[in-house]
Parts: sequence; C-alpha cells; structure tokens
Amino acid sequence: MIVQRLDHVNIITDRLAETARFYAEVLDLEERDGPPPSLPHQVRWIHDAGGQAILHLNSVDCPRAYDRMVAPGAETGAIHHVALRCGEFDEVKARLDARGADYTVNDLSAIGLMQIFTTDPNNVLLELNFFAS
Repeated sequence: MIVQRLDHVNIITDRLAETARFYAEVLDLEERDGPPPSLPHQVRWIHDAGGQAILHLNSVDCPRAYDRMVAPGAETGAIHHVALRCGEFDEVKARLDARGADYTVNDLSAIGLMQIFTTDPNNVLLELNFFAS
C-alpha cells in the first residue's frame, strides 16, 4: 500500500491564534510550535492525544514551500469538509453551545454514528464523527 494514512490538513488563516484556540478548546487538541525555522506567530501545529500532528495552521504572511492563492474565511474551495473521528459527543456539543457556534447534528443511529457539522473560525467545514462504542 502506498498511502498509509492521512498525514495532516493545512489551513491558511488571518486568525491564527483564534483558530488554534478553537481546536484546542472545542476538541481537546494540543497546540504546539512548528519546527525551526518556523515562527510561533506564523505557524501552529495541532496534535491529537497520541501526539500525531493533524492540523498545520499558517498565518497568511507565512512563507510557504508551495504558494498559491487562498482566501481565508472563504468557503473551502474544492475541499468540501474535513472529517475527524471524535469521542464525547455531549462534551463537544456543550463546548460548541458555550461558544455560541452554529452547528447541525446528524443522527445515523442505523450505523451507530452521530455527527456534528460546524465550521472553524476560517469557515472550514468540519464533520465531527462520533461512533458508538
């Protein structure tokens, strides 16, 4: 097999600190500095509980190895959404409620799945999947 797993998703933002805080506070992910020579005010990495980097956040002024036009806050272009497998449905829903966030719940009980669709501060659509144990 050539592809082993999804490595990470990169988000270019004009709201770096707010975006990093969103993922840390709503989904219990860990915000970390990027490797040198990246600067903390331009690059934030978001890790899961196992230490795996899953989101790479860049400020709009951060130098990139491959540059292309992006419009922070616009819809996510050809990428419709980013799906994350999650736990603790009620806790995540309560955190979104506390933030006054807009979201939609989708109940797929036939397959043991609850979903929350919401957007991050950059209008990236998130599909949060909560499978029954």
